[in-house]
Amino acid sequence: MRVVFAGTPEPAVPALRRLLDSQHEVVAVVTRPDAPAGRGRRLVPSPVRECAEQHGIEVLTPSRASDPDFLRRLSELEPDCCPVVAYGALLRQEALDIPRHGWINLHFSLLPAWRGAAPVPASIRYGDDVTGASTFRIVPELDAGPVFGVVTEGVGSDDTAGSLLDRLAVSGAELLVATLDAVEDGTAHAEPQPTDGITYAPKITSEQAKVDFGMPAQAVERVIRSVTPEPGAWAWLAEHRLKLGPVTVVGADSPELRALRPGELLVERKRVLVGTATDPVRLGEVQAIGKKRMPATDWARGVHIEQGTVLK
Repeated sequence: MRVVFAGTPEPAVPALRRLLDSQHEVVAVVTRPDAPAGRGRRLVPSPVRECAEQHGIEVLTPSRASDPDFLRRLSELEPDCCPVVAYGALLRQEALDIPRHGWINLHFSLLPAWRGAAPVPASIRYGDDVTGASTFRIVPELDAGPVFGVVTEGVGSDDTAGSLLDRLAVSGAELLVATLDAVEDGTAHAEPQPTDGITYAPKITSEQAKVDFGMPAQAVERVIRSVTPEPGAWAWLAEHRLKLGPVTVVGADSPELRALRPGELLVERKRVLVGTATDPVRLGEVQAIGKKRMPATDWARGVHIEQGTVLK
């Protein structure tokens, strides 16, 4: 089939590469416009754009998917199908009507769970043991179309959103190509999503990644893993932001540990602990403003932390 692939961030790249190795012909790529990044706010292309240009594929970067020039060019390309992975913009009906087999989305959840922009962080945050990826036909309602197929993936106790998404991007790429193969040979069958079990996972902002140490230790641990590496967990140390890597729950096996208040730091020779509503957690890595990421013990040796200091 002639396909126009739509995607933007790094997790969409494995799917594009897998399509390029498949029997299908990728005639163009749609991705979000270059965006400012880094301290200099220099415009940088999306990872999908970089991949497409390395393979000499036409790239379309409409600011809106309803842009008339974009819709005209998409029609000229005459795609049979448009596979989508984390494109990052809503598609209007006039765009959905162009390919004869429609738009097929690879979503990183077991639908109807965690519809929306951040399914993998939600899966970790709320303690799912198993998650997965689904392919479905795009309809105007958010992530609500009939499902062609799924793959499942276990959620490890040390998984971050980054590590879990890396695995799903690879297994999901295989699922996406298998779905397109089935669409082409006429064997694909899409099942309507159940009406029970619908949950939503909106995009997480940096402000929402601030850690509340007033929660139980297990919840603190999962929240931090769910926003690692992006947007990154953090807390206030006095008036400065301190980025926090994954933490480990430890037992409050001494009166000193049981006395820790939520957010209170305790620096020991080989570990840095923080109180929560239940047990303490041990900090893994931290990153102070203007500094490199480093083990929490190294960081604690380089700063003066008074007794009773609290992360807020």
